[in-house]
Amino acid sequence: MLKKDVKEAIIIKKQILLLDTKIKEVVEIISKKILLGGKILLCGNGGSAADAQHLAAEFLVRLRPGINRQGIPAISLATDISTITACANDFDFSKIFSRTFESLAKQNDVLIAISTTGQSKNILDVLKLSKKKRIFSLGLLGCNGGLAKKYCDFNLIINSKKTARIQEGHIFIGHYIAGQIENFLIKKKFI
Repeated sequence: MLKKDVKEAIIIKKQILLLDTKIKEVVEIISKKILLGGKILLCGNGGSAADAQHLAAEFLVRLRPGINRQGIPAISLATDISTITACANDFDFSKIFSRTFESLAKQNDVLIAISTTGQSKNILDVLKLSKKKRIFSLGLLGCNGGLAKKYCDFNLIINSKKTARIQEGHIFIGHYIAGQIENFLIKKKFI
């Protein structure tokens, strides 16, 4: 069983290598948005919510020991339980990300939506709002990207149906992107 899971993880990493050009382009876009005063807003459900929170911390604090830099503005839309429960209660669970996004998102911001299926209504709602507000969106998606892929400006899709493998791929990509953005901003003397 362990050998099978490790082999599946290796297949996912090989898939990620094929996304190299797209990842470089995303890093450049997000880095330039940060230089223009933008911030990164992240969201996801369940384990993907934890990944959104995890990646926000990597941007805000630091990713790598020894690189002491100012924080890169980032916020997870999945961490404020008071706002999430109020919105779900007063409106609908599908609005938990779009309601906060609508209030916080400004020109030059970036939305990173993380979803293993690309089918969650709350993810679709925030991506649609992102399109409407002309806020750049990146989908870290699984399976075939689901409906979410058509609402994202960029998709990085882990082609698997296994949630664990998809999430492992997403966190790897997220760490890589954070490190490359850090490198870009250091070169530009932003941080």
